[in-house]
Order: sequence, then structure tokens, then C-alpha cells
Amino acid sequence: MLVASRNAKKLRELQRVLDRAGIAGIELVGLDSVPPYPEEPETGETFEANAAAKARDGAAATGMPCVADDSGLEVDALRGMPGVLSARWSGRHGDDPANTALLLGQLQDVPDDRRGAAFVSVCALVVPADDGVVTTIARGEWRGSIVREPRGENGFGYDPVFLPEGEDRTAAELSAEEKDAHSHRGRALAQLVPALAALAAVP
Repeated sequence: MLVASRNAKKLRELQRVLDRAGIAGIELVGLDSVPPYPEEPETGETFEANAAAKARDGAAATGMPCVADDSGLEVDALRGMPGVLSARWSGRHGDDPANTALLLGQLQDVPDDRRGAAFVSVCALVVPADDGVVTTIARGEWRGSIVREPRGENGFGYDPVFLPEGEDRTAAELSAEEKDAHSHRGRALAQLVPALAALAAVP
């Protein structure tokens, strides 16, 4: 099954979900393991649109079932932004330190009780079928708030400034297992387990 990502951490996270669910017989491959194909820019206005487009492109190009996710951070004080623009909030795609620094600057004067936020992940699974494709969409949310200084070395993106509800550690201070159990992507992937199990059962 193609995972439409070059992020090895996302492949490992999905592998842990499969292992916990006892699903065997699915080999995960990332974009670096298949011949390059045209990837449409992520121009959708929603996480759902972007995830589905990425999964459809991957399945069409390789003939393999494909899972893709689009995720980001929605900050209450910024009216849900950066949202689908999370990875390029600072103007440079994937520049985590610059994105985080800009976000903290925008929230500098926002009091602690108004710094609520949610990580959102939408995962799309597209399975080629005789009469087209079968698409399954799952959405996971992880509520919390934005701290004032980055903390922690684990994770990526905005993890060092995201304090999950009920926690005194940021997402970047949690272990991979702790994060999987509660994170937005873990929650979305868990909803795909029945579809993944059915896929694994196909001879």
C-alpha cells in the first residue's frame, strides 16, 4: 500500500497502527520507493479535499491502494488558521522553525486562556476497484493550547508549542507511543482500521 508521503515518521506511525490492530499482510511503501509521478499541488480549501486528491493521484499512478493525509493546526484566536496552510504558514513550505516562530509572534499578546487550538488530520484511503475507486475518509482532532516557547525534541511541525488538553508536556515531549494514542493522526488512522483490515483480507 502506498503512503503518499516522503515523511518516514508517517510511515512508522501507520505501521504501528497496523501492528496494534493485528493487521498483517500489508507492506507500506512511501513516495521515495515508487517512480515519480505528477503530484497535484495542495490547493483544496479543506483537509478532506487535499487528502482525497493526494490518495487518488497515488492510486491512479501506481495501481496500489493509497493512503494520504492532510493535517494542520487550527488556532482559535486566528479563526482556524493556519489550517490547510500550516506547512507553509511562513511562506516557505516545510520550514518548521519559521512557521512556529511566526505563529508565536502572532499570538504574542493573546492571553493564556484564549490560546486554544486543535491539531486536525484527515486521512483518505483510496482502493482501486473494477468500477473505479473506493474512497474512505476519516477525520481526527486533538484539542489543546499553544504555549509561549517551544519545548521538546520529539515530533515535528508545531508539536513543540502544542500542549494537549490534560497534559503538562507538549506534543514534542511525549513518546511516540503516547502521541499515537491521542494524536489527531492516530485518531484518524484508527478510524481506517476496518477498511485496512478488509484490504488485508483480500487474497
